[in-house]
Amino acid sequence: MRDAACVLGIVCVALFSPRIVQGATPAAASIAIPDCTLIDDNASYNGAATSQQDAARVRMVSDELRAQLRDRSLYRVADNTPASALIDKLSASQNLNACNGCELEIGRKLGTERVGVCWVQKISNLIININLRVEDVASGKTVFQRSVDIRGNTDLSWRRGITALVDLLAEERDATH
Repeated sequence: MRDAACVLGIVCVALFSPRIVQGATPAAASIAIPDCTLIDDNASYNGAATSQQDAARVRMVSDELRAQLRDRSLYRVADNTPASALIDKLSASQNLNACNGCELEIGRKLGTERVGVCWVQKISNLIININLRVEDVASGKTVFQRSVDIRGNTDLSWRRGITALVDLLAEERDATH
């Protein structure tokens, strides 16, 4: 009788295990997120204080993007430090959002599955676009690309823009796993 119960238990495990595994949530992919790039359509008209403020906001939203991706478990966010020399070299000569695949080198250097490129286009103090593109490092295929428009040039509006982008990304499960 005990042998029959044991066999029945093994059969049940064999039958139901695939269903359990199929319903399981896959682990979040790893991602490299270099700092966002600022494209300021009016940069030549800015004073030093405005340029410094914009640079601080770009750093702020870059950190906020990485933190939200990590905190919401959408990605395992890589530490950029091992690729900092490469990132600096690439960023010095071009915008990472328009470098014809150079961003994939960063993902390869860090051993990540994905690389995210963020850029902020400041059309004016009123109209600002925040963009995010996520690419598969192995294939180079874009798995997510969205833009949000924000109104107002404040820390709060920039943070809300990043949150809106992360919300859009969270809706696309295939992009994060």
